[in-house]
Amino acid sequence: MSVELYRPGLEGIPAAKSSISFIDGKQGLLEYRGIRIEKLAEQSSFLETSYLLIWGELPSQSELRAFEHDIRYHRRIKYRIRDMMKCFPESGHPMDALQASAAALGLFYSRRALDDPTYIRNAVVRLLAKIPTMVAAFQLMRKGNDPVQPCDDLDYAANFLYMLNEREPDELAAHVFDVCLTLHAEHSMNASTFSAMVTASTLTDPYAVIASAVGTLGGPLHGGANEEVIEMLEQIGSPENAEAYVDDCVKNKKKIMGFGHRVYKVKDPRATILQDLAEKLFAKFGGDRYYEIALELERIVEDRLGSKGIYANVDFYSGLVYRKLGIPTDLFTPIFAIARVAGWLAHWKEQLEENRIFRPTQIYSGQRDRAYTPLSER
Repeated sequence: MSVELYRPGLEGIPAAKSSISFIDGKQGLLEYRGIRIEKLAEQSSFLETSYLLIWGELPSQSELRAFEHDIRYHRRIKYRIRDMMKCFPESGHPMDALQASAAALGLFYSRRALDDPTYIRNAVVRLLAKIPTMVAAFQLMRKGNDPVQPCDDLDYAANFLYMLNEREPDELAAHVFDVCLTLHAEHSMNASTFSAMVTASTLTDPYAVIASAVGTLGGPLHGGANEEVIEMLEQIGSPENAEAYVDDCVKNKKKIMGFGHRVYKVKDPRATILQDLAEKLFAKFGGDRYYEIALELERIVEDRLGSKGIYANVDFYSGLVYRKLGIPTDLFTPIFAIARVAGWLAHWKEQLEENRIFRPTQIYSGQRDRAYTPLSER
């Protein structure tokens, strides 16, 4: 293989063909199966969008009702999984708990009948249904409380907030959370999706595929960035300190969390929608002092770095929305995972249609033809 073809991190090298999502980074466009993200955020729901991503078309009314019904029916988790989660250390990160719990689902449901449409649908339903339950359960159990059972009368987003906060959520809060899930559901060939596809290409079960993707999403350069945005805003402290913070980052070549993207060279369209959602929450439930810092920080970053294509990405405002919904900072990334399960499953299903195991080559950079030194001479 030619050294000229090598790109660290496979940057810019196509690894698959897909019809699931489309991104135009220069125009700031994101489409799921050809439908603009703005339209889906305004008119669709997370489960309808999940159906679209996984099966390629918007469901009919009867198909959506059946899909929603099946997911409500499968929200509960086995008591043995719940007991296993109780043994996790309270200090453990929720993403680690989620990865272990997602993998454990395979012990109960894996048959690897990957040529059986019924098995595939059941796996989709179970993963979409149970992942939120496990995230909410660990949050309560690490505080010493029993998990809250799912409520069959509540829709997908409202039920998660109910299980997390032990009370039925406000209608606006539930709607905003549902839109957040839609915005995070899919984003083409990112690190966690690639991880899911590599794992899927071995024809292992979908529970291992999702566990693999969850592990990849947990890193601060991927899903964990929204947690670090809140830490950054806390460190800045006030809008007046934002300029000095940016100047220091630029001078010392430090990353400003929540800004810049491998694909987008303008403001991430999801960030625009999230900012609007944040303002709606603030108008109803009161403001957030971090928001004023965020606005000033964004203004300065655009002024200093906009010419280099560095603008706010999806992580910049998502944490502010989740804070106002009463969600702890270290749950931001597990919530990202709840949403992205839809995209991972869509790529898993697409991978199965023309599967070929991933086996990239490498460029060897080590020594050659070395002599062996006997142990007695070392």
